[in-house]
Amino acid sequence: MTKKSQNKGSQGQNRKSGDRFLEKFRQKPGVVETDSGLLYREIEPGNNLKPTESDTVVVNQRIQLVNGKVIADTYQEGMPDTFTMKEAIPGIREGLQHVGEGGRYEFVVPPELAWGRKGVGRKIGPNAVLVFDIRLVEVRFG
Repeated sequence: MTKKSQNKGSQGQNRKSGDRFLEKFRQKPGVVETDSGLLYREIEPGNNLKPTESDTVVVNQRIQLVNGKVIADTYQEGMPDTFTMKEAIPGIREGLQHVGEGGRYEFVVPPELAWGRKGVGRKIGPNAVLVFDIRLVEVRFG
């Protein structure tokens, strides 16, 4: 099998398992779906300080594939991530604007709001749905 046909196969597999996961997650209590297709639910509320597109955020986050494989986990590493909102994938950029500082949310990001049909590196395949458990530690305004 060629690399290209393997890629096509994993695209289809990821799409099917991702769609099943999205459908199941929608059924959980408290889940909100945005117009873009982002799904999220509040785990712990934060304060009223919410980031905008021009801000920098400090977050603890666990990023998983729908099969449960952990891609990154700053909770485990004990070292939060700091990035500008503009650097975040579209789903997280949108989602974090709903989170107040100190809050913890779960985001389910469809491929269109993440790395799409290409994926990224070996960890995130094509059409991968990503699950983020994020605590917004700090907002550094503009």
